[in-house]
Amino acid sequence: MKILCISDQIDPLIYSNTIKDRFSDMDLVLSAGDLPLDYLEFIVTTLNKPLLFVFGNHNLKELPFYRHSFEDRFRFYSPQEERDALTSGAIHVGSKIHREGNLIVMGLGGSLRYNNGPNQFTNRQMNFEILKLVPRLLFNKLVYGRFLDILLTHAPPLGIHDKEDPCHRGFKAFLWFMRLFKPRFLIHGHIHLYDLQDVRTTKYHETQVINAYSHYIIDTGAAS
Repeated sequence: MKILCISDQIDPLIYSNTIKDRFSDMDLVLSAGDLPLDYLEFIVTTLNKPLLFVFGNHNLKELPFYRHSFEDRFRFYSPQEERDALTSGAIHVGSKIHREGNLIVMGLGGSLRYNNGPNQFTNRQMNFEILKLVPRLLFNKLVYGRFLDILLTHAPPLGIHDKEDPCHRGFKAFLWFMRLFKPRFLIHGHIHLYDLQDVRTTKYHETQVINAYSHYIIDTGAAS
């Protein structure tokens, strides 16, 4: 299965009338956050492939329709706003587990808390997001012989591809998750790459950690 991974930057190679020529052989698209939904809708509509996504810490206008906070219960949204938010064709997998073909994908969106903005979590809160999904992971292990194939996140793990500033520091929770549940890939965004020499892929135990900034293609080697 060939997977187009995207995050953080609207890539002119994708957002163009040549997208089919370049990416028609993709089986799946994974978005690691900080991209507008209309960009995701363009990809879904043009490639006609399933697209799974998580929200990051930017481009959060539609977040209340997918992850309801306490404050969202008291806000009014027009029917048109709701339709626009929910009809992109992309599938939100934030704090969820989704099976696409033979591939098991788990999503954990958001960044480490740095200014109390929306979709930011402390490490303890991210631990809780993971623990909520443990029963489904155990079910997967029993039925499919593995917990998951891909962990799709916005933020990176602590100490892998992250930065020292509070905004771009990674989650420690992802480290124990990889050691315990052994996803084949962890695909993240959040860390912009401006130098071709910047590290994009790192092996951590049995998991290949990949920065999906702009776009990156992986081949799982498994049939879709």
